Amino acid sequence: MVSLEPMSGAAELAAELIRTPSVNPDGGDPGTEHTGEARCAELVAGFLEDCGAEVSLREVLPGRPNAVGFFPNKTPGAPRILFAPHLDTVSVAGMTIAPFSGEIRDGRLWGRGASDTKGPAAAMLWALREAKGFLADLPYEIWFAGLVGEEAGQHGAKALAAQERFDFVLAGEPTSLETVHAHKGSCWLKLETRGRAVHASRPADGENAIYKMCSAIDCLLREVLPELEKTRDPVLGSPTLSVGTVHGGSKVNIVPDSCEAHVDIRTVPGSRPEAAIDLLRARVPGISIESKKSEPLFTDPSHPLIRKLAELGAPPATAPWFCDAAVFASHGIPSVAIGPGSIAQAHTADESIALADLEAGAAFFLRFLESLASRGS
Repeated sequence: MVSLEPMSGAAELAAELIRTPSVNPDGGDPGTEHTGEARCAELVAGFLEDCGAEVSLREVLPGRPNAVGFFPNKTPGAPRILFAPHLDTVSVAGMTIAPFSGEIRDGRLWGRGASDTKGPAAAMLWALREAKGFLADLPYEIWFAGLVGEEAGQHGAKALAAQERFDFVLAGEPTSLETVHAHKGSCWLKLETRGRAVHASRPADGENAIYKMCSAIDCLLREVLPELEKTRDPVLGSPTLSVGTVHGGSKVNIVPDSCEAHVDIRTVPGSRPEAAIDLLRARVPGISIESKKSEPLFTDPSHPLIRKLAELGAPPATAPWFCDAAVFASHGIPSVAIGPGSIAQAHTADESIALADLEAGAAFFLRFLESLASRGS
């Protein structure tokens, strides 16, 4: 475990987390050679251990462990509450600020992960530090997990949900301290078309893979999207579709023999993205399609702990994005996403979080822990 120097608040802890790169190595150019969550997980594990938690580093992928800790409770079999932010961040490619500086200026903390989700993680951890004197007496057993791989594959959440039982999960995300109890899911498609390369002066002798992909995209917009939009959820609305990247060909004077596109479909309960795959295969013979799904989330806002969060100033809300809360919910665990900071700052070229929001988040989570002393409220 990593032993940390004394800190004065959540902002200082968040800055240290930012200065410990944990860029997800999957899903495209990470923008740095410093990838993976191992060092950040060790830092979190050391902090939890200093707070009195029983800690383990649980490898999920090679060199990529979840940092999992729980605070021993005086009540055997007490229901478990899990605080679960993710440790990985998206790529730092194209950032306009130093991604790992953890600089504090103009009332904000700057760097990759400041908002998504090292700021929320620090707020949760600092609250646990402040509450360590009474956690054992609560009618709940308190757990914390710094999860790997949320930004691509949700591997950490899937592993922990299969290993442990929990009774309520707070996934750390920048929700402006609203309690996100419902969000859309996703279905990411990787499309590949193949053709035959020839000299561009004789295109009829070849087969243009980009033209095939154009047919696929036309099918997505003209047929698939209208079909998806027929499903409407009263809370989340309708599914959406976006073509995110298209890459094809090697040179202007060569007919391209390959093309690849990535498509983002945001789903709601009842929507069937599988139908999009079937339709594409029917319209574009020979197309190759890989898919990766994340489930939508719905937790009943009348749940007692969601009501408690609302009473403390975090009203129920919904979101168009997805997160690890849905992984735990798919295992039958009531789950929400919550944390300081704005999703508008997540993944940006100059990511930051207001220091006031960080401190407010830590104070909120401490109030939440204090409120648990009476389970029936």
